[in-house]
Amino acid sequence: MTEIAIKTTGLGKRYRRKWALRNCTIEIPAGRVVGLVGPNGAGKSTLMNLMVGLLAPTEGREEVFGERVVPGTVLHRVAYIDQEHSMYRNFRIDEMLKAGRLLNARWNQQIATDRLAELDIALNSKVGEISGGQRAQVALALALAKEPDLLVLDEPVASLDPLARREMMSSLMAAKADRDCTVVLSSHVVSELERLCDYLVVLDRGTVKLVGDIDTLLDEHRVLVGPTTAPSPAGAVHRHVNEDRATVLVRGAVRADASWREQRVNLEELVMRYLSLAVAKEQAAELAA
Repeated sequence: MTEIAIKTTGLGKRYRRKWALRNCTIEIPAGRVVGLVGPNGAGKSTLMNLMVGLLAPTEGREEVFGERVVPGTVLHRVAYIDQEHSMYRNFRIDEMLKAGRLLNARWNQQIATDRLAELDIALNSKVGEISGGQRAQVALALALAKEPDLLVLDEPVASLDPLARREMMSSLMAAKADRDCTVVLSSHVVSELERLCDYLVVLDRGTVKLVGDIDTLLDEHRVLVGPTTAPSPAGAVHRHVNEDRATVLVRGAVRADASWREQRVNLEELVMRYLSLAVAKEQAAELAA
């Protein structure tokens, strides 16, 4: 039986009158690399903070490896890197390693020092004086030293230049190969996640729009291109009409007449069509109100 790394049931978080996350129900198998995708403000950071116990939910329930998440209860099994790669800027890197050793029940100093040596990052350097790419690598080394079962990264490369982005993602792929932990990383740029991730969660405006194994989702969907006058075939999820043609995203077995031309869908197109569908539904609801 496949172990479940993350399970949420009706999970929600409200800030005053605004819901940042609502009715989130997902199950993520252990050992997967999960891309958490959505536009800015979709609820990605809120969900991640709930995952690692930094926030308490307003409603619903969440479990990590079968243990109910209560702030502070699962952090020994979880490592978290936020968007800013937060560390004490006045500390030297060796002082950050010492703090990690003192503050964590599980700590493997050798993992961090070996990784930093490979990257030629001096341990006596101050955190605030190294480059953004190096800070990201130090944050990843500290996270991996915890030997986590769940590694959560909130837009880890958003603030980095293209070269540093590529180096960070390569390091993450190598780390995953070294230790078969579950990885969740968020981005609003699908192309950053496509090479690394094998599982997908699409969030928009605080709700889950799509979730599942990426290969399975791609196999389940097709894009059909045909005349604007043709009705959408069965299983249509999203329809977009240009001046001279209609494009329809279909889920499940395709049953369409000869006027439709079938195409495979790629991950970025799949995500964007589900996000467009969410916007269209919301606009229709506003017009009907």
